[in-house]
Amino acid sequence: QVSMSFSKMPSLKPLDSIQYRLFREIDYLKASKYHFFMISVDEIRNKIVRQEYEFSKHAVDQSIIRDISVKELEQALSNKNELVEDYPDDKYGPSCLVLGFTDNGRPLHIQCSYPERPLIKIITLYEPSPELWENFRIRNTD
Repeated sequence: QVSMSFSKMPSLKPLDSIQYRLFREIDYLKASKYHFFMISVDEIRNKIVRQEYEFSKHAVDQSIIRDISVKELEQALSNKNELVEDYPDDKYGPSCLVLGFTDNGRPLHIQCSYPERPLIKIITLYEPSPELWENFRIRNTD
């Protein structure tokens, strides 16, 4: 038989309603980002490998201006990559920002549609600036 003494446990204060809502929101955000990363980034990678994607006019223009080849885009989205930002309410449809690296180690940010579309739409792409991004993953707010 196990006996427990609750007298040695620290007393816990009940959460007020604001703290409770904050903890619930943090849990929701963690769960939704984790779920999206586990499912959708893999789906994006698979569609890129199968060449089930298309470029927006803006992405074509930006890839030329920024000297980013189709091969580099495919490498960045086919290699290990990660979700940086999620835009579920984007005015042109749900999209996300993915960080990937080319075979030569060039970091690329690619904004693309969710993989539920028959063809993933590449919305824009660029090499993230270290002045604007911390470790290419977190926007600097300064």
